Amino acid sequence: MDALLAFAAALVAFRLAGQLAARYRATARPEMLAWSGGLAAYAVAAAAIAWGEAAGWDGRAFRVYYAAGALLTAPLLGAGSLLLAGRRRAAPVALVFLGLALGISLAMPVHGAFAARGIPAAQDHLAFLPARLLAIAANVLGTLAVVVVALHSFRQRPLGNGLIIAGIAAAATGSGLSGLGAAGSAIGIAIGAGLLYAGFVVPAHISALSWPRTAPR
Repeated sequence: MDALLAFAAALVAFRLAGQLAARYRATARPEMLAWSGGLAAYAVAAAAIAWGEAAGWDGRAFRVYYAAGALLTAPLLGAGSLLLAGRRRAAPVALVFLGLALGISLAMPVHGAFAARGIPAAQDHLAFLPARLLAIAANVLGTLAVVVVALHSFRQRPLGNGLIIAGIAAAATGSGLSGLGAAGSAIGIAIGAGLLYAGFVVPAHISALSWPRTAPR
């Protein structure tokens, strides 16, 4: 059951990531591309959960889950919010971080035995440096960027930003539902991805899609 829920969450997130990519192709708005990457990473994390729950967790499934979920999702979503706010430097910084995170995820030593079911705890399989420290910093800074940008422009687009904040909260709540294990994380991913997508693309006639154009694009 946990594997099916995680697989369904992956399909939902992949579908929404594809729709954001299509919007980027139609509008050339860089934040859409970054958000699409964030939801795609979210989807890969959910797919890794399905893999681990269906076939038994091992170093391969855990490495994919950690790279996509812990290292990439929040920074890409945060970069999208900063690009929406006109901070163009967020794009090259995100690209550099993407390369760093992928390199670390491939090279990081994974130790310890894995339980057949249940998302593995990072502290049981990874040293604090560099992977866990980088994941903590990436999640804190990425989430902070999303929330600060949403709150700063809340009056301009209250509905969209409210949905974005709710999506971040749903994802965090799902991750914290230890009693539900992989099912809780999968539910959080599906709900969080849906709320984030809705917040990113809320119609302009309901809530202005972008910040006031005071910064260069």
